[in-house]
Amino acid sequence: MKKNHLPTANPRTIEDHIGYHFQDRALYALALTHPSYRHETAGDAGDNQRLEFLGDAALGLAVAAALYEGQPEAPEGTLTALRSRLTNRHTLAAIGRELGIGSVLRLGHGETQSGGATRASNLADAVEALLGAVYLDGGMTAVDAVFRRVWQQRLGETVQAEEDNPKGTLQIYVQKRWKESPTYRVLTETGPAHAPHYTCEVVVHDLVRAQGEGPSKRAAEADAARHALAALDVAPSTVTSSPSNSRN
Repeated sequence: MKKNHLPTANPRTIEDHIGYHFQDRALYALALTHPSYRHETAGDAGDNQRLEFLGDAALGLAVAAALYEGQPEAPEGTLTALRSRLTNRHTLAAIGRELGIGSVLRLGHGETQSGGATRASNLADAVEALLGAVYLDGGMTAVDAVFRRVWQQRLGETVQAEEDNPKGTLQIYVQKRWKESPTYRVLTETGPAHAPHYTCEVVVHDLVRAQGEGPSKRAAEADAARHALAALDVAPSTVTSSPSNSRN
């Protein structure tokens, strides 16, 4: 690989954040080089697109391994949905902003002028490229370590969100089994206006009727859904996610 000069703005900061310091400094620089910079720089070594391709695969494996180990009862569909949430463009761009990648990303003049340092697609691509560089420099063990350091909180939050969405879980289960949706209705609304208390009922396929309570209609419906799932003997982690997943 040709020698590639490092970005000048706090080049070590990103490494400190991810907990990995490169032996091959050119790899680190390449990961933070946008194609627009290469197009405007004669004789430059390249850009981060190939590393992005490699990092995408390395990240996918790191996430899959973490989910496989941490969610031993979850079926393939649930694991796939969780992996998608942890590796989508929105998540990667958010991580790029947190790491401060925009401040060290090498961009061409036009891309810089058009706000390329904050553009979500550029940040997401650079995060993947950075992981690709980590893989080449330190192997999959290093990628796993970076993933667990940078993604750990999101991993827990994403799994928890999956478990904390009983209405969505019940919706998916009922649609898959009976091709219909559960129906909810408010049974009672008591208490003063500033502190109401709701009791709701959910009916599943004229087979299960479950009630729930809460300080809002939404909370009471969620509680009813939890009771319905228990009556159906359905664990949230065993229900495959789908776009129809409801949080209303």
